[in-house]
Parts: sequence; C-alpha cells; structure tokens
Amino acid sequence: MKYMQSALVALQFLTQVPVFFKDYPKDKTAAASLIFYPSVGALIGLALVIVAGLSVHASTMVSAALVLTFWVVITGALHLDGLADSCDAWIGGHGNKQRTLDIMQDPCSGPIAVVMLVCTLLVKFTAIAAILEASQYWLLLVAPLLARSLLPLLLLFTPYVRPQGIGSKLVRHAPRQKVYIACAAGIVLAYIVGSLLVLLISCVVLYGLRVMMIKRLEGLTGDTAGASIEIIESIALISLVFGLS
Repeated sequence: MKYMQSALVALQFLTQVPVFFKDYPKDKTAAASLIFYPSVGALIGLALVIVAGLSVHASTMVSAALVLTFWVVITGALHLDGLADSCDAWIGGHGNKQRTLDIMQDPCSGPIAVVMLVCTLLVKFTAIAAILEASQYWLLLVAPLLARSLLPLLLLFTPYVRPQGIGSKLVRHAPRQKVYIACAAGIVLAYIVGSLLVLLISCVVLYGLRVMMIKRLEGLTGDTAGASIEIIESIALISLVFGLS
C-alpha cells in the first residue's frame, strides 16, 4: 500500500493524470516516489507510442503534431515552465546567484523564455516527425523514460538551493538504494530500445547541466530540474534521429 501511494505521488508530480490525495505521510511517501519516476517516464513513452499508432493514417506532420500536443498536455507543460523560468533567469541573472533565483520566482516570461520554448518544441516536433517517417514508433519511448530515469540521480547528487523546497525533502528521505536500482533499470531499458550513443550523449549533457547549476546557483532548483528534463528529452530525440541515418 505504501509503495502504491508513492507510485501515485510520482504520477501526480510528473503528469496531469487526475490523482488526488486527501491525506498521506508526505515526507517518506513523497520521497519514495523517486523510485517510480522511471516508471512514469515509461508510461508517458508508451502513451506517445499509442498516440502515434492511432494516428498512423494521418500525414507524418499531423501525426507528429498530435504526439507532441499529447506530450505537452499529459505533462501539463510543467517542465516547459521550468525551462522558460531557467532560461530567463540564466540570461537576466548576469552571473549573479541571488538575481538568478529572484528571476526564477517571477511568474512573467521574457523574450528569452519564449524563444527557447519555441526552439525546444520545434526540435521535438521535427525529431518526432523523422521518427514517425521511419516508422520507428517504439523510439518515442526513449526520451521520456531516459529523462525521468536520470532526474532522480541529478536530485540525489546535486545540492538543493532552497532547503525548504519540495526537492530538498525528497532527497532527505529518499530510499537511495531502491532509487538507484529503479533508475538503473530505466536507463538499461532506454539503452535497449534506443542506443548506447543516445545514453552517453544524454549523460554528458546532464553532467554539463549539473556543472552549470553548481557554478551559478551552487545547486539546483525545481525549475532547473524541470529544465533538465526538457533538455534531455530534446537531446535524446535528436540523437535518435541521427542514429536513423
């Protein structure tokens, strides 16, 4: 029952699937939800494969648009919001930690955020179209799975900037060994479906993002964690496309 609650918490954190709790032991149950992040990534990926299969008789562009729209809707654009806030803050912060953090908390989006969102969605759309054109629907599983298998590792190995934030509580009470096993399983599955090249490039990019976070913020925030998901997904999709050629 405990782990079922944690799985539902992971689903609630990472998707728009209507999961609501009236009462649950938030610290330990929420922390254990990290175990299920790869599973949620796999479910999102499977849903993308199904949407692609259902739209197989439409043109490639229409099908790609439907897949991408579903992807954004099912995740509630949560990570896109983190990407937008992070990009605004990174440019507007001018290298200053506190200014960067203050901009992240500003609900308004500047031109940098808009441009980055457009570029990210464009990259995803074209990569999805290329994958569908090659009839390699199963490759759509890789990006969401890999991004959510790497995220818990980023959280566990990077200091959290705001001690009272949700991420800080997750890390403090996380059952680390079980999280590592779940992440390893997700990464292996992503490797089997995708390729070693995709995995290596994604890991290198994630490490680079972590270095940037440490250098600028001395850690990560919820926004930069969300941004990392979007960036890894985009990198994984592009790497998969290059592997098709």
